[in-house]
Amino acid sequence: MKMFVEPADIYLYMDIVDIRKSINGLIVVVEQDMNLKPFRDALFVFCNKKRDKVKILYWDKTGFALWYKRLEKHRFKWPVDANLKQMHMSEQQLQWLLSGYDVIGHQPLHYNASGL
Repeated sequence: MKMFVEPADIYLYMDIVDIRKSINGLIVVVEQDMNLKPFRDALFVFCNKKRDKVKILYWDKTGFALWYKRLEKHRFKWPVDANLKQMHMSEQQLQWLLSGYDVIGHQPLHYNASGL
């Protein structure tokens, strides 16, 4: 995902969120549920209950921006861990998530000439 910022950190909120929340509502989730500062150099990634919509909140030094993606037929492979409230992830893991791959335990595909 190309953005106007290159964040130092990416945080995935593990629980579901009401996707109708806009910037102010998601800032409250970052501050109260994630115990993080929303003005930091980071992306905050949220998903709805059906796992077909994602919102990404970030501060771009002049204001907050909100990125939104809705899948038409599939669901995001959202990681689940009852012990974690949030997950720190790499930019590559975010790319995998947005492309439909499982972020946890994702292994790249390797092909050889014989097709095996």
